[in-house]
Amino acid sequence: MNYQCLMIDDDITIAENTTEYFNLFDIKTAYVTGYEEALAFLSENTVSLLLLDINLGEKSGYDLCKEIRKQFDMPILFISARTSDNDILAALHIGGDDYITKPFSLNILLAKAAAIIKRYESAAEAVKAASAALPESPEMPLSQRIPVSAEIYLDTAQHKLIRGGESVPLKAMEYKMLLYLLEHRGRVVTKDEFLQNVWQDTFVGEGTLAVHIRHLREKIEQDVNAPAVIKTIWGVGYLMEDTGESN
Repeated sequence: MNYQCLMIDDDITIAENTTEYFNLFDIKTAYVTGYEEALAFLSENTVSLLLLDINLGEKSGYDLCKEIRKQFDMPILFISARTSDNDILAALHIGGDDYITKPFSLNILLAKAAAIIKRYESAAEAVKAASAALPESPEMPLSQRIPVSAEIYLDTAQHKLIRGGESVPLKAMEYKMLLYLLEHRGRVVTKDEFLQNVWQDTFVGEGTLAVHIRHLREKIEQDVNAPAVIKTIWGVGYLMEDTGESN
């Protein structure tokens, strides 16, 4: 069965109330309260967005996120009473797409969830349509590959990186961010510009943006700690150097 949202929280009251509220606004939502229950649900249903609590009784939402990321690529929005920077950064680093602290406003959470679901489902449809239009030949036309750096290309038909002849999958937001940087190569893309034109979500924080940039760098940079392709312009944004490879 297809669901737009699954809430994973061991607080039954919060889980039930959130699920009921989302369903009232036609976002098809279900909830589970534990680690194993979540994995069982995902094995039998498709989901566009996960709302994941860090505390799940004896098990951790961090561990569940790592396990889910081995099999699935839907957005994961952490929801937790933990408010420290370390908790937030840890959640984003292991595969979370964003983080909301408890207590939260149901209408704000609904707005954020609806925006994420719309982006995810639109990207999935675009990938599906592009894949259906691919030629039967295994050779990809050069026009569908954009040079990123030496021996690394962005395949715009399949939304993947080609690195040293091997295919490297990208999350939907990673693809959109990298394509935007390539389209504006040689100039600084400000953080506000990213949030407005790529994320199209005013609720996303700069920490989330920085983590996604790091994930991109892990896939295209020789040294993540000394990036040569996507450079940080401190206090402003990011610059993809125009190396001459893009022509």
